[in-house]
Amino acid sequence: MIYKGVEYAVVATSEPDVWEWRYRIGDKVKTGKTHTRLEALAARRVKSKIDAALRAERQMSPGQGN
Repeated sequence: MIYKGVEYAVVATSEPDVWEWRYRIGDKVKTGKTHTRLEALAARRVKSKIDAALRAERQMSPGQGN
């Protein structure tokens, strides 16, 4: 799936209500797990993490006006 130009994935694990996620921004890959019954909620949580990572990346980029 793609969100704001960032490819991400959410997959079920063998554990009930546990989802693994990963996304890549540039050459950095982030992975983790989230506990929820719903895949849509797991995806929403990953999107929130992507938003935070993009915000942090933007703040680190010199020469970008706010």
